[in-house]
Amino acid sequence: MQNTRLNNLFNAIALRLRLWFFNPWRRFSVLIISFLFGFFLGSAVATTAGQTAEWDIFVAATLVALTEFGSRIFYGRSIRERQALWVECLNILKVGLTYSLFLEAFKLGS
Repeated sequence: MQNTRLNNLFNAIALRLRLWFFNPWRRFSVLIISFLFGFFLGSAVATTAGQTAEWDIFVAATLVALTEFGSRIFYGRSIRERQALWVECLNILKVGLTYSLFLEAFKLGS
């Protein structure tokens, strides 16, 4: 790419974000936020799909396909590539989503 001001600005922003997320506590906080968002997403999907019983099978198949796709992205990489922040966030979001769906199932079963 050409060395333009906009390109330099984007490179500087990306470098600062990379250095900012290099701090373990900030990385951990982003992963916790990803887990909580996955938990919220699972609860919202279960509640929304549960209101109309027509969408249950389609939503369940979509969620299984998305979690399997996320697992393929995470576990299909080498150990070093798994430590990328977006890959870890995707995996933790998947864990939060699955955990939320298990809790929703337990609530419905009781």
